[in-house]
Amino acid sequence: MEEDDLADGWFPESVAAGYDTPGCANAADVVVPMVDVLQDLAGSGPVLEFAVGTGRIAAPLAARGVTVSGIELSRAMAARIAGKPGGDKVGVTIGDMATTRVAGQFALAYLVFNTISNVTTQDGQVDVFCNAAAHLRPGGLFLIEVGVPDLRRLPPGQDTVPFTVAPGRGGAGYVGFDQYDIATQQFTSNHVTVSADGKGRFRRIPFRYAWPAEMDLMARIAGLSLKYRWAGWDRSAFTADSTTHVSIWQKP
Repeated sequence: MEEDDLADGWFPESVAAGYDTPGCANAADVVVPMVDVLQDLAGSGPVLEFAVGTGRIAAPLAARGVTVSGIELSRAMAARIAGKPGGDKVGVTIGDMATTRVAGQFALAYLVFNTISNVTTQDGQVDVFCNAAAHLRPGGLFLIEVGVPDLRRLPPGQDTVPFTVAPGRGGAGYVGFDQYDIATQQFTSNHVTVSADGKGRFRRIPFRYAWPAEMDLMARIAGLSLKYRWAGWDRSAFTADSTTHVSIWQKP
């Protein structure tokens, strides 16, 4: 990688250029329910998005009149926010969401799309909670959307769980799989893409998983308490069979 790519962490220009490719993560039926919930929780705002990325959520939220700020480590990702409807209204600070401060107090801080797991140490994840709490006004909310570790699919002696196998035309295709180390709570998300001309690309990203109960303890360390926990953006009940959770903690 070039120096600029290294500064952008796991989301350099080569990744940012294709991040908004049409797909399930950017589909209206995915984005609109998220923005609906965030707008409802924010009330009169303002709100702060940790790891704002390309503005997939922040821009449509700002387009509704909510005052939105964001923190983003990757300059390549952040450069794409202003080009989206509403994106020119999003104030972006370049930095690490575990330590970077933005002026003001916020009604809502949020971190979506599994991004808390991009912080690969427990101490670092606690720092994210503490930084969020420091940005909240009294009564403010911190929301995280993240998957539940898929460990029930691991038989003894196996460490890999495939999540996508998508054959394409003319030999093209995509395979995605997670590889877990249950002793350390580390895992890697692995992505293999093959183009129609037979050229392949392999991308591997490290993560750290944490159970909802561990996140509740992180919140407690940061001075927050659990207010809501849902299985998804439809606010359905979180159960033992839920594969994701949307959790909201409140500052006293």
